[in-house]
Amino acid sequence: MKSDQDSSSMKGKGGFRAASFVYALVSLENMGFVANMVSFVLYFQLQMYFKVSAAANTVTNLMGSTYLLSIFGGFISDTYINRFKTCLIFGVFELAALLLMTVQARYKDLQPSPCGKSSCLAGRIAVMFYASLSLVAMGTGGVRGALPALGADQFNQKDPKESKALATYFNFLLLSSTLGATIGVTIIVWVATNRHWWPGFLISLLATLVGFIFLVLGKPFYRLQLPGDSPLLRVIQVIVVAIKNRSLQHPSSPEELYEPEDKESSISTDQKIQHTEQFRCLDKAAILRDSNTKPAPWTVCTVTQVEEVKVLTRMLPIIASTIILNTCMAQLQTFSVTQGYYMNRLLGSFEVPAPSVPVIPLVFISILIPIYEFFFVPFARKITNHPSGVTQLQRVGVGLVLSVVSMTVAGFVEVKRKNHDLTYGKPVHVVWLSFQYGIFGIADMFTLVGLLEFFYKEAPVGMRSLSTSFTWLTQSFGYFLSSIFVDIINSVTRRTTHSKRGWLDGKLLDENHLDYFFWFLAILSLLNFFNYLYWASWYKYKQENVSSSADGICWSTNAMCAPQSLSASGVPLFKEPDDQADQNEAKKTRTTATNGNGIVGNDEKSTEEANGKS
Repeated sequence: MKSDQDSSSMKGKGGFRAASFVYALVSLENMGFVANMVSFVLYFQLQMYFKVSAAANTVTNLMGSTYLLSIFGGFISDTYINRFKTCLIFGVFELAALLLMTVQARYKDLQPSPCGKSSCLAGRIAVMFYASLSLVAMGTGGVRGALPALGADQFNQKDPKESKALATYFNFLLLSSTLGATIGVTIIVWVATNRHWWPGFLISLLATLVGFIFLVLGKPFYRLQLPGDSPLLRVIQVIVVAIKNRSLQHPSSPEELYEPEDKESSISTDQKIQHTEQFRCLDKAAILRDSNTKPAPWTVCTVTQVEEVKVLTRMLPIIASTIILNTCMAQLQTFSVTQGYYMNRLLGSFEVPAPSVPVIPLVFISILIPIYEFFFVPFARKITNHPSGVTQLQRVGVGLVLSVVSMTVAGFVEVKRKNHDLTYGKPVHVVWLSFQYGIFGIADMFTLVGLLEFFYKEAPVGMRSLSTSFTWLTQSFGYFLSSIFVDIINSVTRRTTHSKRGWLDGKLLDENHLDYFFWFLAILSLLNFFNYLYWASWYKYKQENVSSSADGICWSTNAMCAPQSLSASGVPLFKEPDDQADQNEAKKTRTTATNGNGIVGNDEKSTEEANGKS
């Protein structure tokens, strides 16, 4: 910790004023990104002459690549450069991609001619097309890997008030994203589909550029964290040392495991993580072979370093359990948009563009987030004593249930659409899509914010960008899985159906069995929910050092003082654990790293140095 004089230089930095610049970029950048993603499926079909399934797979592969590359952006910002600079560097790639798209959509000689094949791209046209998509994936993914964590860094988890504000930050991060997307899928999509595609891309380019200008203007107010050791290297060290020490016996007490004193340690007391009993095989990495041997990174690891690997390992089933949800979301951005194209989209004399149909869940989310934040959270907080009202995993569980309902409803809506067309000879109204979109919009509100907050809070300090990117990683796998499911189902149903045509293999939507596909995903989502229940109940929240307070214990993971009867995990998934031994052990090993105000101290050294260097 630096001196009071140094700490005074941090006054005026962080908080919602700093986060507001992040909100501005999220809103403006998402305005173009979402507009493009929902309209790409039609742009690829009508302008680039893709088949329906090929267009849908191209969009889902693009989305999957984008979110997968967020891991790269998170890794860079945790290891080499701070999150602010990471956003700017990848922002250049994103702007370049939008510029290429605008140029290609503007000039006919840069577009293919109809050929009747699955894809008509070739030569320089194909090079320019796929180069722009690659830059979109790299730029947008990199920004998403660093931006949420940059905003979250503006709130000190060791301060109870700021920790409560952190939950609010993530809620309003989604609200900012939703408001921007709402403008994108209405105004930008209307311009693209009713005027021309290239002005829509141009508006997206200008909006994104203005967003990054806002991000730069906020630099004087940011708390910037210096990157630390490579998180992947720290993980590898634990695994290697644990394997080398596999023949050693576990010590009789966890206190015998290696954890240097504060004056010898490179991390502060409030960043240390308490020992847990799960994955005890990894504890062998923290066994010092000889007390006379000088500790070295590849001979022994600290308890905190071992616990970091345990935290990441415990996260893996949670990541895997939310992939199917994002596979369902991919259908609403591809096949459901195509559904809207074949439906009656007239509102009076105004025809709603098909890609604007996703505005329905966006409106739902925009209304529900303030209700959730200002009414539900304070009410739930009084009952649970949890800063967010409910745990992040509980919130995700609600979203998974709603995704099952959404896909079930989507199947019935598709049956209604096809039967109405055959019976009355005219298309059903697009308002029928509001049911599946509205339900899934609520599911997304619960799940996305829950995962972002969960991965940020549970992550070790030096891995927060990388860990937050796990949210996007689940979306990436979900989109890739969507493409795989489409191909597999087409392949299987070609051989098993009387028509010898796949469920999703037709050129026109009416030739397909999209309803069967939706119900297949509903059944899969239901099975996945039960899988999630098991892993969420099994998950053990990270334990850090605690500080004493007048009311009991103040856990730094929750950063909110609660009665002593609460467990280290704050609020468990289903019920309060009665493992009194764990609580007694926690009380025995806790530290009282308090400042003059009785609040857990925060190691501002790296933050101050980062701001000093920048």
